[in-house]
Amino acid sequence: MMWSHPDFDQHEAVHYFTDAASGLRAIIAIHSTHRGPSSGGVRYWHYARDEDALTDALRLSRGMSFKNAMAGLPVGGGKGVILSDGTPKTRAQLLAFGDAIEAVQGRYVTAEDVGMSEADMSTIAERTRHVSGLPVASGQAGGDPGPVTARGVYLGVKAAVKEALGKDSVAGVHIAIQGVGSVGGGLARYLAADGAQLTLADVHADKAAALASELGAQVASTDEIMTIPADLFSPNALGAILTERSIPTLAAGIVAGGANNQLATAADAQRVHARGILYAPDYVINAGGIINVASEYFQLGDRDAVDARVNQIPERLRSIWAESKTSGRPAADVADDMARALIGR
Repeated sequence: MMWSHPDFDQHEAVHYFTDAASGLRAIIAIHSTHRGPSSGGVRYWHYARDEDALTDALRLSRGMSFKNAMAGLPVGGGKGVILSDGTPKTRAQLLAFGDAIEAVQGRYVTAEDVGMSEADMSTIAERTRHVSGLPVASGQAGGDPGPVTARGVYLGVKAAVKEALGKDSVAGVHIAIQGVGSVGGGLARYLAADGAQLTLADVHADKAAALASELGAQVASTDEIMTIPADLFSPNALGAILTERSIPTLAAGIVAGGANNQLATAADAQRVHARGILYAPDYVINAGGIINVASEYFQLGDRDAVDARVNQIPERLRSIWAESKTSGRPAADVADDMARALIGR
């Protein structure tokens, strides 16, 4: 039963879609429309089990509700998942997913996420107008959300270094980055320009090696990146990497990165806190991308307006850390309570 699923959190709706002609199998999870239409990207991913796709959709849509609320956006939270069979997605599947979005009658606005591109958004937009993250002219909001997410994470990382280490610069600070895609790679370039000492890891080892060569960084395997004795660990790949097993092995005193749903379970927030690790709640630090695409879709302003909203990320993190210190509660729990209040729960 859906209501007894451990990741069901008063979701307003969970839609399953199947299109036999294209082979599309997809889920659209709508967590909240309290602040406006639910907004969140769609990912194309191969799941070991079908039920893992549902878990992802439920967790990610809830995270989008909290992210959008904490970013001050007039939107709710939702998420799309297209189940891959291990082969490249097709135009027919993207068009069918556009039809699926249209079927929920404007309650869900999609955008780019893992496994998707701006070009894919353009294809989906042939069937529905409820799409953001479309290619845009220079100076306008919208387009690929990755670079804007990376900039927000960079600002959050600097805030975390200031909070935990008392340093105004990341120069000489050792930062271990897990995942060097659009967000992690962009973050690495920002930090390298500031003189940070970097260690990089990615499931595509050649990609990490090439970026490390470009930036003068070190390379580690994905198995060891979390245990490297760095000052800050920055997860920028898939989520659920902070677990009962992995948290005791963390050598860094700060966790700040762009990956969604970094905590595998709610109990892991306390485990991180108990170790004295400064944690930047993921949906606060990685809000740059959704700020960018929401500003495009809802016409909230141009690129300068997007930058102004992204520049507020460090102050939001500082307010969470201040409350965490005062109350003695984990930063993740403090952020969750703030977000729940903003969505009327």
